Amino acid sequence: MSRASSHALKHPPVTPLSEPAGATPFPELAVAVEKQRRRGRGAQSNQSGRFEAEARVAFDDGWQSLDDLPPFKTTVSLDTSRKVITRNVSPDIGFDRSINPYRGCEHGCVYCFARPTHAFLGLSPGLDFESKLLAKPDAPELLEKELAAPGYEPRMIAIGTNTDPYQPIEREHKIMRGILEVLDRAGHPVGIVTKSALVTRDIDILQRMAKRNLAKVALSVTTLDPKLARTMEPRASTPPKRLEALRQLSEAGIPATVMVAPVIPALNDSEIERILDAAAHAGVKEASYVLLRLPLEVRDLFREWLMANYPDRYRHVFTLIRDMRGGRDYDSQWGTRMKGTGPMAWMIGRRFEIACEKLGLNKRRSKLTTDHFVKPKRSGQQLSLF
Repeated sequence: MSRASSHALKHPPVTPLSEPAGATPFPELAVAVEKQRRRGRGAQSNQSGRFEAEARVAFDDGWQSLDDLPPFKTTVSLDTSRKVITRNVSPDIGFDRSINPYRGCEHGCVYCFARPTHAFLGLSPGLDFESKLLAKPDAPELLEKELAAPGYEPRMIAIGTNTDPYQPIEREHKIMRGILEVLDRAGHPVGIVTKSALVTRDIDILQRMAKRNLAKVALSVTTLDPKLARTMEPRASTPPKRLEALRQLSEAGIPATVMVAPVIPALNDSEIERILDAAAHAGVKEASYVLLRLPLEVRDLFREWLMANYPDRYRHVFTLIRDMRGGRDYDSQWGTRMKGTGPMAWMIGRRFEIACEKLGLNKRRSKLTTDHFVKPKRSGQQLSLF
């Protein structure tokens, strides 16, 4: 008999959206992982992805076999994708192409809307998402080839819209820096979103690009409360480090934006004004916000985290979320998915706008240009005489 047993259930049940707080029709599917095994992680569990035919859960067979299970450690595998630029046609976002140097994210933000993408790999959107990572080491070379393609037309490339390009493993792999070097040489515009102060490592490249209106950076500051940040975003940079990164970027002449994202009602929405004020004092001139999004598995992962860390706020938080999502936990409708609807969503939007007005934020929006773009020379291509 194996030291660690597991049960496999075919066609794992899905909790209905209308399920009351804390209820689950199958108690045996409570897949919370012991605290010491997931120390430093955001998710509480590691339930199988939605595409799997079987759901495997740890089961105590009476021989204390669960005591022998190892803690979750970060592993990095190679992503062998042949292309690195991803296209989208979403009408409510300001870009049509993006790059993700990594799949999965070690920051472990429990609310991350990218978690469900790990299910496409046969992995869990829970702890697997933040511990079983995939890297694209040849991303810079692939990017150069795609930029050199005959029919390529330049437009801003967004990086960090799915998983964070400056998550901890970037210190070793330096894929993001390689991508920036390619974009710098080609004169191609880029917009970066991150929660990591590691972005300051690349100020030398970003500063050169910013002088030609080719780069801008947005840092997400979710809270100024160190305890909440540590619990909710366990391996992301601390709030003071993110504010310091915004200061360094601003002083270097790189357009920097603070993102109050996500705004979670009854948890961090009271900090909107304080975050904007701190960012403005760091030299930031632009700001934005995004309401909490709970697509697919993210809803249950966030629910588990909330019950484990803030059980007294659980019902209030979800009541307000549903008030802003038409009575549901999430509404993916274009145009409203980022801001929500209803009186509470309206109030959050007005508070944000008033605070920005008082602080002089968003008076002018930085614009990137494609005027400097030069196609990289393809291997074997004859050089021009002029």
